[in-house]
Amino acid sequence: MSFILSNPNPKGKNVGDCVVRAISICMDRSWEDIYTDLCFQGLLDCDVPSSNAVWGAYLKKNGYRSSVIPNDCPDCYTIEQFCSEHPEGRYILATGNHVVCAINPGFAIGTHNARARTTLKITRFTLIILPSF
Repeated sequence: MSFILSNPNPKGKNVGDCVVRAISICMDRSWEDIYTDLCFQGLLDCDVPSSNAVWGAYLKKNGYRSSVIPNDCPDCYTIEQFCSEHPEGRYILATGNHVVCAINPGFAIGTHNARARTTLKITRFTLIILPSF
């Protein structure tokens, strides 16, 4: 698996906006568009744009579906392992405190190398309907 450094934040900032950056990369849309959309979703939900509930609702409205890593091994499944086991598609991968985009085959994308981070929640988007994972 390769890791591609990318930061769509127009000012190059990389703290506190990982959800916006990951969604921007995964949806191939500008950081500003995603930030605006998440702010509007937050307004509708009366919550902050970075809350899991807000960005989860936003992704669901945009055709993504969500899955959670089973609890039998919550600390042993890494982003790198996920990417090697899911060779096709675009994914938003959330750890306990970070969110990255994975575009397969074999690329995780973000502002720092997060391959070894443990994955807790997966949100997937694909234009082709594939079997659930």
